[in-house]
Amino acid sequence: MAKIKVTKVRSAINRTQNQKRVLESLGLHKMGQTVEHEDTPNILGMIRKVNHLVSVETK
Repeated sequence: MAKIKVTKVRSAINRTQNQKRVLESLGLHKMGQTVEHEDTPNILGMIRKVNHLVSVETK
């Protein structure tokens, strides 16, 4: 499977609890933090929920 890099670029302050939990489950805690994930439908669905808070680049 392909890998994708997800970087948190906006704060989770004043966001819904669901969006905060999605960011945590992606492994994003601090601003500017980058994590790598497999390109699976589960991960892509989570990214779609918080696409306004993260940036994504394919590897």
